[in-house]
Amino acid sequence: MKFSKAIYQTQGRYRRLTVPQFTVVTGLIVILIGALIIATPICSNEKVGFWEALFTATSAVTVTGLSVIDIGQDLTIYGQVVLATMLLIGGLGLMAITTFLQGFVVRGTELRCRLDRGKTLDEFGVGGVGRTFRGIVLTATILILIGASALYNFGFTDIPDKGTRLWASIFHSISAYNNAGFGLWSSSLENYRTNWVVNLIIIMLIVLGGLGWRVTSDLWSNRTNLTRKSLSLHTRIVLRTSLLLTLLGTFGLLITESLGQGGFFNQVNWSTRLMSAFFESVSARTAGFSTLPLSLENISDSGLLLLMTLMFIGASPGGTGGGIKTTTLAALMAATRSTLRGQSDVVIKNRQISDKVVLKAVGITLGSILFVLMMTLLLGLSNNVTQEESFSFLEMLFTSISAFATVGFDVGVTKQLSHLGQLILIIGMFVGRLGILLLLSAIWEVISRDRLHRQNRIGFPHADLYV
Repeated sequence: MKFSKAIYQTQGRYRRLTVPQFTVVTGLIVILIGALIIATPICSNEKVGFWEALFTATSAVTVTGLSVIDIGQDLTIYGQVVLATMLLIGGLGLMAITTFLQGFVVRGTELRCRLDRGKTLDEFGVGGVGRTFRGIVLTATILILIGASALYNFGFTDIPDKGTRLWASIFHSISAYNNAGFGLWSSSLENYRTNWVVNLIIIMLIVLGGLGWRVTSDLWSNRTNLTRKSLSLHTRIVLRTSLLLTLLGTFGLLITESLGQGGFFNQVNWSTRLMSAFFESVSARTAGFSTLPLSLENISDSGLLLLMTLMFIGASPGGTGGGIKTTTLAALMAATRSTLRGQSDVVIKNRQISDKVVLKAVGITLGSILFVLMMTLLLGLSNNVTQEESFSFLEMLFTSISAFATVGFDVGVTKQLSHLGQLILIIGMFVGRLGILLLLSAIWEVISRDRLHRQNRIGFPHADLYV
């Protein structure tokens, strides 16, 4: 009787949760369950305690790729399967999954809650969550299987054991499509630096996963007539911005690293330089795989700054990557252009962008910058308090952006951090994956729901502010 009453009370609490709050709670539960499973002897060896499992589970659900353990050595095949499952949960969209689950937990959902659900999740219309979710899962399954087949038959051909090669192909295909960056080898994909087949397959999976469901669906629907008029404005902006960022990253790295003295690029030929620059440029936009050793000794300060810029921007809305998103950058650039031209409206491709979208882009960018700076500040303080290994400001900033943007690039800092420093990264990964605005919305709804509703009914006089 008491057990049934507890279940009823729990369900009652869930009924009162909004979508942002429900997403945060569900994400924490999934991470905790994953950590408990990974910490068991059947999934890992004695080197993996609960703390290591918690960090790994958080990194997996947030599809980051930062790790304090060696995935291939410290996790058993069962642990690796659990890790791959968590990558799928995080990559397919934690918000999409929790919203889908909310339909079962919160039965009898009223129209207001459905509208709130549609408003919070920009990728789904009212009542269309289930259909869209099934489309996302089907698309992901097909692309992952195609990628795994290509890696098995044409990529990882140097692995003699067929079972080992099959699992390596499946795992890396899942990790690449979900922009996670987890690999079964401690050196990531450095051994396949000159293997163009592996590089191109991984790049294609990263790009397809990062474009987002809306873009891939639009491209597939118009596959017989791929013209500017047939594609939506969102798709065109995503494709154009992604292409420009990839080209900027590729040629930028070629320039910065070729001019550097004693760096990695000066030790290899030009074909390897081009492939490595292209791969890192794509991977930096939240995939986390690397074909070159990332460190302050191998990459110049200018190159690291370029990588941090790409990491911070990230992938596209509805995709498996993180960052502030390509469309956010496009909206900010369009707003800047309109300001310089003296225009009162923001226009992209002869289409007026609403003020709400521009304000959201500003809020996401400013909130993300402030959060990354706070993470870097706290990492510096934790470093001083624990008196652990000393890190430079550039190393701490790079690691903070890598965690918040769910990239997974590591310059040798993560494993050497104290538990306090790693806790900061755990929080950063979680906040970065959920989105800074969604988390702030969940907190704000808890502390001031009534005041927020009253404020919406009040109009205020206009005033000028000089900036």
